[in-house]
Amino acid sequence: MKKSILFIGLLITVSIGKLSAQTTYTPTAENLAQRQKFQDMKFGLFIHWGIYSILGSGEWVMNDKKIPYDSYKRLADFFNPQEFNAKQWVAFAKQAGMKYITITSRHHDGFSMYGTKMSPYNIVDATPYHKDPLMELAKECEKEGIELHFYYSLLDWGRPDYAYGSPIVNGKPVKGDWDSYIKFMKDQLTELITKYPGVKGIWFDGGWERVDANWHYDEIYGLIHKLNPAIMVGNNHHVTPKAGEDFQMFEKDLPGGNTTGFAPDQTISKLPLETCETINNSWGFNINDRSFKSSKQIIHYLVNAAGRNANFLLNIGPMPNGKIQSEFTDTLAIVGDWMKKNGESIYGTRGSSVQPQPWGVVTVKGKNNYVHITSAQGEGYVFIPKLKEKVSKAVLLSNGNTVKFKQQPEGLFIYTAGLTADPVDTIIKLTVD
Repeated sequence: MKKSILFIGLLITVSIGKLSAQTTYTPTAENLAQRQKFQDMKFGLFIHWGIYSILGSGEWVMNDKKIPYDSYKRLADFFNPQEFNAKQWVAFAKQAGMKYITITSRHHDGFSMYGTKMSPYNIVDATPYHKDPLMELAKECEKEGIELHFYYSLLDWGRPDYAYGSPIVNGKPVKGDWDSYIKFMKDQLTELITKYPGVKGIWFDGGWERVDANWHYDEIYGLIHKLNPAIMVGNNHHVTPKAGEDFQMFEKDLPGGNTTGFAPDQTISKLPLETCETINNSWGFNINDRSFKSSKQIIHYLVNAAGRNANFLLNIGPMPNGKIQSEFTDTLAIVGDWMKKNGESIYGTRGSSVQPQPWGVVTVKGKNNYVHITSAQGEGYVFIPKLKEKVSKAVLLSNGNTVKFKQQPEGLFIYTAGLTADPVDTIIKLTVD
């Protein structure tokens, strides 16, 4: 993922001839159907896991600690995650109410977490583990009905053909072999899409490191859609989506927000949306990071994303032995229990035409509007402005009890006085004509 310290100056969009974007892209019927399914799922698990986990200092440790590439590569010699269990990981995601998993196949350190034939620097060939956890995960996801997406880094700190730090001239690094690197990525993506069952998404990251490079997105996106038209392509480049992309992501921000400073010019497109956030403050395993988000904070993030018509992709960083730490499993078990009771108001919904309000948001599914009151205002009512549909019924989702309301031309008043407020989210289900 991106580090805020590298943000300055990286988001200037430069147009160089055929700057890596298809001029036209018409998604297939399979792709459009997949987009709808993706929006229905609403909640996903993000996993950052690699040899960097051994050092317990996040996925940017090689860069942050200025570890020479040849020294860093030695981590592979003792990466042996004997406690990894794909069945347990998928069960954990399902218990949390998550419908899909996005996992790092290759991060900025260039180490491949699957059995690639394109480089010996991978978990099967370079570690004593000698097994392919992503194949095990793909098979288990397919078995359990969990969708699988692969994170793939465009940035590589170690490969000579990428030539990290080299000036970019005419769309290419001066010291590297850009054509070689582009071919390497296309070959790896072909492996991931053709060999691993059930893959439905590619989540690109790192292109912001070289905004003036010709990334050959037209070729890369075209290849992916040729290999499997249903696969959704997204790119965490922090700017308006490019031709060939099927969903838009927002890093550590809800759509329209820019608290990170990553995306001052990013607009919200009509593509399916996804926001990603960490369960603490780190993407990869960080032994010193105990800033764990509570179950309430996670639920509020999920609700606020859904109310803005976006999925929520929540990240964890498993430990180097392959186990997921108890702080994560305990918290997400609580989130999963909440989803079992209230998932009707999240799964399959879309954002409302009603903008987010000080008290919360509204999600919509068919003839039902779900009013999520996450921040009580103390007035004894909540006001929904400009609600055009005629409301015929209002009940508490938790118990079906009738809720009083009054609809006027300027909007809807829902009277909350006397209602037992939920400490996390008071959900009122409105039936509209």
